[in-house]
Amino acid sequence: GTWARAGWVVLRLAAMSGFLTLSFRKIKQDLRAELTEASVAGSILSIAVGLFMVYLVAAQVSEYRSIKTETNVVLDHYSSAVGDNSQDSAEDTLQINFNISFPHLSCEYASVDATNFMGTHDAGLASRVSKVMLDKGGRQIGPFEERKHKVKHTDDMAPLEHKELDRSLKVNIHDFEEVRRRYEVLIVNFYTPWCHWCQKLEPVWDEAAAKIKEQDNDRMLIRFASVDCSGELGSKLCTEKRIDAFPTIMVFRRDDLKDAHHERYHGERSVTSIVNWANHFLDQATNKAPKTQAVDHNADGEADSHIGVGCLIAGLLHVQRAPGGITIQAKSDGHEFNWATMDVSHQVNHISFGPFLTDTAWKVMPAHIAQAVGSLDDRMFSSEQHIPTTHEHMIKIVKNVVELPNAWRIPPVIAHGYVVHSNNIQRFAEVPSVRINYDILPIIVHVQSKFETFYTFLTRLCAILGGVFTITGIVSAGVDAGMASLTKKDRLGKLG
Repeated sequence: GTWARAGWVVLRLAAMSGFLTLSFRKIKQDLRAELTEASVAGSILSIAVGLFMVYLVAAQVSEYRSIKTETNVVLDHYSSAVGDNSQDSAEDTLQINFNISFPHLSCEYASVDATNFMGTHDAGLASRVSKVMLDKGGRQIGPFEERKHKVKHTDDMAPLEHKELDRSLKVNIHDFEEVRRRYEVLIVNFYTPWCHWCQKLEPVWDEAAAKIKEQDNDRMLIRFASVDCSGELGSKLCTEKRIDAFPTIMVFRRDDLKDAHHERYHGERSVTSIVNWANHFLDQATNKAPKTQAVDHNADGEADSHIGVGCLIAGLLHVQRAPGGITIQAKSDGHEFNWATMDVSHQVNHISFGPFLTDTAWKVMPAHIAQAVGSLDDRMFSSEQHIPTTHEHMIKIVKNVVELPNAWRIPPVIAHGYVVHSNNIQRFAEVPSVRINYDILPIIVHVQSKFETFYTFLTRLCAILGGVFTITGIVSAGVDAGMASLTKKDRLGKLG
């Protein structure tokens, strides 16, 4: 009996062992089939997860290589706290850079004046201003040099006891073209009776006209003429020729086309100087001298006549860091002006504040700051004809300090951006001018640019990989559980 029970136990253990072996083999086979069996859903899920992971990694790499910016606004007296050690802030001055073209304002009487908020003139602590003459088409014809001496009005006429002056021709809008075509060269004095300088020029002009007519000897080569711009007929001609300063002496030729350039006389107002200057045109008419529109009759290096009718004014001013302004208008010690026709239309080629920026600074500076540095650049402001117009530009200046990534080894970029509001003032009592009023805001916009650190990049990359695997596992488990539930219900016939 004992041996029989022992044998029975051994047989049961052997049977159980075989059953466990078969069960383990089946589980292993089922697991292997589960892991290696391909399915459409699994393939789609794997591809989608792979593409999503590649996208996230690429986006993180791009983010790592891009520059992060942080912007803060601080008061100006804390400038040292943001790395501004420039000489500009230490000197408590501001540099103003400007380049403005005036198509109808002659360099001869274009004046630049700087004022501060107290109304003090010549407020520029240092200045460097240059002028370039422009022809009627806006093309540059050469630099303008200020005269070393003021224009002289010299009465060098001989006594005319019983001699009757052969005065210059009087012309107006009706007969001007006829008179012009009658002579090879017609030199015209545009004047008004109320002009003090015209009154001083009148006897000199008449004497010079008589001398030139005598030298011409009835050859009809050259004559002097006068136009009274105060009369109705004369004013129309003066308006047509854009005469806004008196006296104005212009040269016309018989073969001039409609859009021809006419030189203007800017020399000494004496009989000798005017006659010697006019003799150059007499020589040109007789082919004794080459035709030229720039004449320096006394060879003193200052052109006595040229075709410059406009002016490009460029330069820089160093002013105090306080509200102020720049005024550009016509001023002259030898002219009277007709403010009703004075045209100060202008194109702002460039206006900026602070030291000139290098090419590197322009390249690395944020786009919105670069645009604010020259908010007025390449803008045209026009005046209506016959209406005195003053152009005002109100500017608010903000200092920007841009710190770049340390790896670039570029010092902080200091740029002064500004916003501007432009306005026209049209009043007949107003002297036409261009006013650039500026105010410096006591703040600094500090922009710090930097790259993401490498350890932050690795942390985010690991988070992406781990998160994708975790979310994928959860989704896969949910899909498998759902499929298993549906399969079970299908076997039991519960799905219909």
